[in-house]
Amino acid sequence: MSGHTIPEPLRSHKASPLKGEARVPGDKSISHRSLILGAMAVGETRITGLLDGEDVLRTADAMRAFGAEVIEHAPGKWTVHGVGVGGFREPQDVVDCGNAGTGVRLIIGAMATTPITATFTGDASLRSRPMRRVTDPMALFGTRSYGRTGGRLPMTVVGAANPTPVRYKTPMPSAQVKSAVLLAGLNAPGETVVIEAEATRDHSERMLRGFGANIRVEDTLEGRVITLKGHPELQPQTIDVPRDPSSAAFPVCAALIVEGSNVLVPNIGLNPTRAGLFETLRDMGADLTYENLREEGGEPVADLRARFSPEMTGIDVPRERAASMIDEYPILSVVAAFATGITSMHGVKELRVKESDRIDAMAKGLRANGVKVDEGEDWWDVIGLGPNGVPGGATVEARLDHRIAMSFLCLGMATTKPVTVDDAAPVRTSFPVFEPLMTTLGASFERVNQ
Repeated sequence: MSGHTIPEPLRSHKASPLKGEARVPGDKSISHRSLILGAMAVGETRITGLLDGEDVLRTADAMRAFGAEVIEHAPGKWTVHGVGVGGFREPQDVVDCGNAGTGVRLIIGAMATTPITATFTGDASLRSRPMRRVTDPMALFGTRSYGRTGGRLPMTVVGAANPTPVRYKTPMPSAQVKSAVLLAGLNAPGETVVIEAEATRDHSERMLRGFGANIRVEDTLEGRVITLKGHPELQPQTIDVPRDPSSAAFPVCAALIVEGSNVLVPNIGLNPTRAGLFETLRDMGADLTYENLREEGGEPVADLRARFSPEMTGIDVPRERAASMIDEYPILSVVAAFATGITSMHGVKELRVKESDRIDAMAKGLRANGVKVDEGEDWWDVIGLGPNGVPGGATVEARLDHRIAMSFLCLGMATTKPVTVDDAAPVRTSFPVFEPLMTTLGASFERVNQ
């Protein structure tokens, strides 16, 4: 079974002013999709800037298991020789997706309309996460799935021998569910339609179009309607993966709360379905500016400059912004702790079923470090203590969740007393260079003996 067993505690001390350039890893969402669509194309897809984190490496291994030739030539530089839509072979062993929730859900979608059988598992965190949100729409295509109680991994998926196209209205805002349905629709006849009441990140739509799929997107009274025509021959692509805005969130937010900081994060993807955090920070009064705005590979990008912002105030984060920043609420709550007033976050129940219950994890960790937090099933409020106002001093549980670990390590950079994370090992799943990168900027971390 996957997953590390030896915790790696890490203590974060009050940092010197953070200065310099933070070259964060490639975008995780685009990296997963590059490998999967490259495997479903005919010919060689070339990828640069791919995130070399554990989550993405698991997806690369999975594509090999399904028959694609996936080769790493140098850090971030990969080629994928695809097998075509419907060309996946049956894996010879269990497909272990580690901690990759995006990876497993998209891979299930990609294989669901091919008549093969695959069994999926993951680490303890991934095995606790619900998969029915993907397997239920897959069943509409004719796919069968057999998992543990509650639709959890390990799970065996039997691909549909004679798939039928579907029209599916997503019950919750989820780019993973939408993308899984679209990937399944590639090998179904006719047109597969996904309807979103609330738009989510659109990397899949952009990339499917780039690979040559016939896809159209319309905003209607019913919501955003995405229509995909099945059985295309996807054409291989050359993809330059922009840097991950979710990873950029950590050096950016740390710079805002550490006195005297001035950090530049270059070449960050600013897809409007992903940039909600940066909009929210600017609404709070953060000194965050975009430099060198441009477009690369169909995605808007810019260099982000973040400076210490002692006059930030709490706001009501617009509910409709949640889908564009769902992964960034943990680090936003850290910034909110150093703002003045209350930051209210609503429409965030999706955080309850991420790698951990992120609302509960952040609330308990912030309270332990002297910050008052109120919470409900679908909301939470952080009562800010102002710049340099958070005492710190506690040890918090990461709960096998990389974003929880990094958020509290950033908290400790600005608290009076150091903050200890009980296990920093999960950080490697998405941001393997987090510790050395932040240390180069001015962070002070300490390994804690067991």
